[in-house]
Amino acid sequence: MKPELSEDPSALNALAVPGQRFVARQPILDRAQNVFGYELLFRNGIEDFFNADSDSAARSMLDSSLLFGMSTLCHNRRAFVNCTREILLKDLITLLPPTHTVVEILETVEPEDRVVAACERLKKAGYMIALDDFAPDDPRLPLCRFADIIKVDLRATSIEERVAMMHRFGSPKCRMLAEKVENQHEFHETREAGFAYFQGYFFSKPEIVVGREVPANRLHYLRLLEMVSRPEIELRELEKMLKQEAAICYRLLRYLNSPLFGMALEIKSVRHAMAILGERELRRWIRLVVTIGAAEQCCSELVLMGMTRARFCELLSSELEFKNDLFFMGLLSVMDAILEVDMTTLLSQVPVDQEMKAALLGQAGTLRPLYQLMLAEESGEWDPAAELAKRLRLTEDAARDAWWKALTWAQEVTGIL
Repeated sequence: MKPELSEDPSALNALAVPGQRFVARQPILDRAQNVFGYELLFRNGIEDFFNADSDSAARSMLDSSLLFGMSTLCHNRRAFVNCTREILLKDLITLLPPTHTVVEILETVEPEDRVVAACERLKKAGYMIALDDFAPDDPRLPLCRFADIIKVDLRATSIEERVAMMHRFGSPKCRMLAEKVENQHEFHETREAGFAYFQGYFFSKPEIVVGREVPANRLHYLRLLEMVSRPEIELRELEKMLKQEAAICYRLLRYLNSPLFGMALEIKSVRHAMAILGERELRRWIRLVVTIGAAEQCCSELVLMGMTRARFCELLSSELEFKNDLFFMGLLSVMDAILEVDMTTLLSQVPVDQEMKAALLGQAGTLRPLYQLMLAEESGEWDPAAELAKRLRLTEDAARDAWWKALTWAQEVTGIL
């Protein structure tokens, strides 16, 4: 069905700014903590993107911001897109491909006859349907027969209510998704209750145990991080340690010989790589391959998150005239989860300056606003991001552009490493 589009000419101005800069995402994981899809979060709501005076304008915008960038935004996994009543009734979501789109019906949508008819059309067209923020005695009960996924907010329901909803609605045809899962305990609890999908920050926060040390199988990675964080690098000692870790050597040489790096001659040895890179780049890339190597048993989203954060901080560091190694700060922000230790333990073993340590520990300092901006851009918290950018004397567009470039770069590099 051809979408009906608003005739508000002022909306055309919104299309003048590339839509990619206004999109964030939150991963949705399965029971094995693999990424099933991403909920896309738009700066001003998806309706702004469709609010143009012609069908061609809307399609052009979508092609550039979503369809063209689907591999970047969602790794070719499912995109969960929030839908209001208007979007459903006008079939606007059909501008996105059914093979990669989950229609997420908001809690504000009433299950009137026209909404039911819209759901029937979407199901016939091959779209998956999710009901957002589902609650006990939810008024959207008539829409449950269309639902492939029902999302339950852990902050708004009790354990008993969640178990009851699982028994009532959960089935092979309708999977239950736990929202706002914030720690490993909640993840294990909901998984044991039968939930199939999970959304929240549990995967990026380690299960803290008092006095826990770095696992022995990852201690070597921590030693490498410590070595390349010293003021002076002992190159012979570093070369010896690198050769002990075949996976790191392989990734380092693979990266240097990739088109992304653009070397004229093939790099065949660790010693040659160390000579070509120079000390600054050597530190940078060993930290990258160490992060990836240490995270092999973790959720893959952690690696992409850390690399995106690192590149984002690096891109803004020159503009903000910070002299700190902000690339490293971005990587360290996820390393506690990767190594399964708390941040205090990690920072006691890796030398970083006091300003970076304060930011990573959530304390006040000169780097804290940038750290908070990084988190806000990642989670699509646009109003706080705008305030933080203003504090740093950045424009909103500059911050969003840096985040988009960082995400694109991170995905290119992870594809090579």
